[in-house]
Amino acid sequence: MPHPLITQDHIDSYQRDGVVLIKGLFADHVDALRAGIARNIEEPGPYASNNDKPGETGRFFDDYCNWQRIPEFAEVIHSSPAAQVAADLMQSKTVQLFHDHVLVKEPGTSMATPWHQDGPYYFVEGRQNVSFWSPLDAVTDATLRCVAGSHLWDKPVLPTRWAKGDAFFDPAPYMAVPDPDAAGLPVREWHMAPGDAVAFNYGILHGARGNTSAARRRAFSLRLLGDDATYTQRPGPTSPPFPGHDMVQGQRLREDWFPVLIG
Repeated sequence: MPHPLITQDHIDSYQRDGVVLIKGLFADHVDALRAGIARNIEEPGPYASNNDKPGETGRFFDDYCNWQRIPEFAEVIHSSPAAQVAADLMQSKTVQLFHDHVLVKEPGTSMATPWHQDGPYYFVEGRQNVSFWSPLDAVTDATLRCVAGSHLWDKPVLPTRWAKGDAFFDPAPYMAVPDPDAAGLPVREWHMAPGDAVAFNYGILHGARGNTSAARRRAFSLRLLGDDATYTQRPGPTSPPFPGHDMVQGQRLREDWFPVLIG
């Protein structure tokens, strides 16, 4: 039986569309995540960025790979139902931690998160994966937007740097970043309460609206891996980079860096 937070319909939708809303996934952990994000902003890690872009207003802070130094993140990762729900959605016997990601759009932040797929940035290959994106403030304007079914596209989307817009890699093996609105693609987005979560596959094309409201939009993301996830070499540096990992093509991700949560 699936975890009580989800039904077989959630699992079927995730397998078909690559994206589904999970109500209340982190509802019991909102205060802990808010405290962790406050600590993260006060003590940013080496990958922190304000995504400064000419012509945009406000502050769009993001940072990742901090669960080992921010105890609130580690506590939520291990005590929330996220890993069990991930196993059900991925149809995987094992669940492995990849990384955490914080994204904060302060009031009056005009910058939209550009359309992108996470997978091409990562050194991970495999269909069994899931990202949970959970707002810690009520979201009606600065919503996450996901293109249903885009995880099944024949070619991956070219990864670019959010603020500069330049490409990470040689564009030859990749498709150009599409405009889902202009193309009439099936975009999914939801009004969300604190602790709700959008679950989406690493291959899903997604972005997020700017936050022109008078309220903050804090979001916590958790990236998890399933049975078929292995290391793969990309044609350039990956994000996150994880320098010195010493893994080789086709290897399971090393468990001392990427702990097994179930299995």
